[in-house]
Amino acid sequence: MTSTHQKVSARPAVERKAYTPLTAAIDVEACFSLLEGRWKLVILFHLFGGQVLRFSDLEKRITGISQKMLAQQLRRLEADGIVERTVHSQVPPKVDYRMTAWGQQLCPALDSLLKWAELREQYSLE
Repeated sequence: MTSTHQKVSARPAVERKAYTPLTAAIDVEACFSLLEGRWKLVILFHLFGGQVLRFSDLEKRITGISQKMLAQQLRRLEADGIVERTVHSQVPPKVDYRMTAWGQQLCPALDSLLKWAELREQYSLE
């Protein structure tokens, strides 16, 4: 059975911003600043794909990161709206982390960057 009506999205389509070379550079730089730091990208790659991990799980999976640094990076990612922190009221306290819907949108962008980086070798051989 086919549908005779269009699906209506719950969110209205967002008009793209018109960029100049300067405003584009400024906005991309602001995006990169959200990801600055030795550990942020490692944390994000562990949380991509809907992963929900506890602090201790992240600590075990990320070799070489201190508890203090992991906590700082997670707090920063949470403040920037990329990661969501959920505190479950139980004893002992349980806290887990997941990507926000907006944060999850980073996945295709970072995947594109990886593909772009792989092209470097191809172009350097020319």
